[in-house]
Amino acid sequence: MSEKIEIRTTGAPAPAHTFSQGVRKGPFVQVSGQGPVDPTTSEYLYPGDVAAQTTRTLENVKAIVEASGATFDDVVMLRVYLTKREDFPTMNDAYGHFVSAHTSGDVLPSRTTVFTGLPREEMLVEIDAVAII
Repeated sequence: MSEKIEIRTTGAPAPAHTFSQGVRKGPFVQVSGQGPVDPTTSEYLYPGDVAAQTTRTLENVKAIVEASGATFDDVVMLRVYLTKREDFPTMNDAYGHFVSAHTSGDVLPSRTTVFTGLPREEMLVEIDAVAII
């Protein structure tokens, strides 16, 4: 039976005391929900700009995926949480640009998008991921 391993990186914001940035168990990697936070300053970035927030959030997800020993190509699922339905087209454009730029080949990760409230008012987007190594 494989051990559960905490994933930690300074390339993404430090996790809250109640969860890990990510967890690897065997070939499976689960990345906790990330937001548009600067990993160095822990500052929430780009207020009101869902495109920039989406890109920063995906950069944080990618850093955790890579810290696990995986690559962005190993990501099989991304879940996107948005606060406003009208932000979907803008998020989708930024998301598509980032994911296409960091995925080789023709198979993009699966995705679910949910409209919900998020923990911080300035957060317009949160994204988590599953990768299999």
